[in-house]
Amino acid sequence: MGTPARQDQGPTSGPADGSAPGREAETDPGPGAPGPGPSGAAAGSGPGRREPGSGPANGPGPRHRDRHGRGMRGPIAPPQVPLSVSRADSFRDLVRDSVERLERRLPQLADVDFVVLEVPAPGPADELSPGVPLGGTVSATKGRPARVVIYRRPVEIRTKNREERALLVHEVVVEQVAELLGLAPESVDPRYGQD
Repeated sequence: MGTPARQDQGPTSGPADGSAPGREAETDPGPGAPGPGPSGAAAGSGPGRREPGSGPANGPGPRHRDRHGRGMRGPIAPPQVPLSVSRADSFRDLVRDSVERLERRLPQLADVDFVVLEVPAPGPADELSPGVPLGGTVSATKGRPARVVIYRRPVEIRTKNREERALLVHEVVVEQVAELLGLAPESVDPRYGQD
């Protein structure tokens, strides 16, 4: 029998973590530190090493690898396309468009606040209007301007698409403005009821 293999405890025997000699120990350097590249080599070792500030990754803007290392992340959509316009934002835009159309004919609407709420507040049952209101008005008081309120969810439920919603929003705004000003809806917007 021969002598057992000698295990040298000196600094030249390899990494202290027990990995194979000649390979560096792979450690997790953290999210901001340079780490293993796509070839799996640790930073600072082998021919895949890249110096900071060199190579095609440092182009005109920041580019990042996806989390699985399969390629560069790119834009989801062109910059001019809105990625996420919520239904509430879209509805507010419809109300704003309708108000702008009416303000050209009725400049006194500049002093009226137009508010979009999700649903009407629960209150005592009103015998005169048994359905769910689509809008409402609040008269001006001392220090508070008059308000026209449009309820988003009841309007959305009654429409199937954006075009129908735009027409119904405009009708509701015209009706509420007419009620607030004490006018007929046709005098607020001559095209009322024609669409």
